[in-house]
Amino acid sequence: MQRSTARREGSPFTGLGPVFMKEFSDHLSSARMMVLMLFVIAFGALTVAPSLTELRNVTESDTFLFLRIFTSASSRVPFSFTAALGFTIPLLAIGLGFDSVNGEFNRRTLSRVLSQPIYRDALLLGKFLGALATLAVALVALWLIVLGAGLLLLGIPPRGVEVARGVAFLAVAIAYGGVWLAASMLFSVIFRSTATSALCALGVWLFFLIVWPLIVPAVVLAFASPDMLSGRASIDETLAFIQFQSFLDRLSPNTLFGEAVIGLLNPETRTLGPIIQSQMYGAIMGAPLPFGQSLLLIWPQITGLIAGMIVVFAAAYIIFQREEVRA
Repeated sequence: MQRSTARREGSPFTGLGPVFMKEFSDHLSSARMMVLMLFVIAFGALTVAPSLTELRNVTESDTFLFLRIFTSASSRVPFSFTAALGFTIPLLAIGLGFDSVNGEFNRRTLSRVLSQPIYRDALLLGKFLGALATLAVALVALWLIVLGAGLLLLGIPPRGVEVARGVAFLAVAIAYGGVWLAASMLFSVIFRSTATSALCALGVWLFFLIVWPLIVPAVVLAFASPDMLSGRASIDETLAFIQFQSFLDRLSPNTLFGEAVIGLLNPETRTLGPIIQSQMYGAIMGAPLPFGQSLLLIWPQITGLIAGMIVVFAAAYIIFQREEVRA
């Protein structure tokens, strides 16, 4: 007895362009996007304005003065612009994706969309790419605003290497936002209630932001040897202990984003882990790394963010493909 298998005709990405453009235009013109953008700009201005005021009074020579705008924290505001972005990017991404799928279910429009010559592959990917493009536009606009403010107040143009590091920082920020966008879309696929999906996405973000840094030291101490606890461990054991803790820390997207920002916007950073004597051989203390070497330094963090985004989106894709859609 032969089994008949149904094969899809044409490309699974048929209709990806219209879905992408529809989602992109809806996000850009929505009141929610305007509120989120005002929140991000206000939060960014809160950190950049005091930093620019203090940098204007710097008299010594600094070849990376424009990068200090993003990384320096003033005495009035105890966190930098990049630290503020680490807090606001997940909120912006979750705000764009928490109702991307279940909103269609609740409005009973998903069956109408899928009745058109559009596969589920193109629908979910188009929604993800549309929201990711919206996030990229918001971050690029914010970066240009900060760059323009620095140009006006400092009175000097940025060098080419500073612009290159800024563009690379934008790419890292978009990948970081893509992780939380994929997570919010995953909960949007799992739950029918938009409030539940938003709360779950926010809960996961708060877990990695607050709870995970508290759990990691306890887990590491639970696996520590008696020699490590008493301070009699060898150098190899100590390095393995630190690397294990770094591995657990880097399971959080927040840690990956923070380390990538440090490696990019602080050119003097030579390593993101423990420093041993062999690594310091021939090194000039305080000398900045070339841009290519800084990229190599943070390449594992960038790869981790992109891999996390792909894995979470793949989970949402698999669940969405198996769901039943009724009219």
